[in-house]
Amino acid sequence: MSDPVLTAKPILERFRLDGRVSLVTGAGQGIGRAFAHALGEAGAAVAVVDLIRERAEEVAEELSAKGVDALAIQTNVTKVDQVAAMVDTVINRWGSLTIGVNNAGMGQWVAAEETSEKDWDKMIDLNLKSVFLCAQAEARVMLNAGYGKIINTASMSASIVNTPQNQAHYNVSKAGVLHMTRSLAAEWAPRGVRVNSISPGYTRTRLVEDLLATPIGKEMLPRWMALTPMERMAEVTDLQGAVVFLASEATDFMTGSDLIIDGGYCTW
Repeated sequence: MSDPVLTAKPILERFRLDGRVSLVTGAGQGIGRAFAHALGEAGAAVAVVDLIRERAEEVAEELSAKGVDALAIQTNVTKVDQVAAMVDTVINRWGSLTIGVNNAGMGQWVAAEETSEKDWDKMIDLNLKSVFLCAQAEARVMLNAGYGKIINTASMSASIVNTPQNQAHYNVSKAGVLHMTRSLAAEWAPRGVRVNSISPGYTRTRLVEDLLATPIGKEMLPRWMALTPMERMAEVTDLQGAVVFLASEATDFMTGSDLIIDGGYCTW
């Protein structure tokens, strides 16, 4: 019997993504953009997916400037036909799909008793339904190939209830992503597809910066930091290692797991 410690590839090589094909939804800005750059820098081809074409094209151009094989795809990930077309576009370009990062999402602060049906439906459609539609379409390709990595963006709000903001519908949507990740992981594990999630804490993005510039944002920030042991927000670069880790062969025996990256917020 061979010794796996002696026969395995060197550990850093196992984190490389050379020859792999990835897609990232919501990649036109923020966390999704950081994920796209991380996967490309690690060697993967990257489909940059966003609702707004110009954003997707801008990020694809950034990646191309780094020597990454990148493609911009405009997609409304809440529409099943557009999701199917997204995956078809990737297959037509590269012939395979190895890594699917389902990151598109939204947030909203509103009291539960004031949440409209429209607010609820929009949140669930983008944060939960779209993740399922994308994972389903990605898995159909990966299951046929017998291998693949699906990575869903959840949130620390899937595990805890943030304070002091009111966002029950957001929390519910992200808790759904977490349990869906586990459910799909269990169902697809025997056929080679691994499904995991990343749960960011408070992360500095352009949208969050705009929020923090408002009176309510200025009030929230010190309260958030008081509840975060590291006493700072995450930068999007703090999340990049996790997506490469989960996408790589270094985690081939890992599925149904959630990586919480929150500066210690959930440890209190």
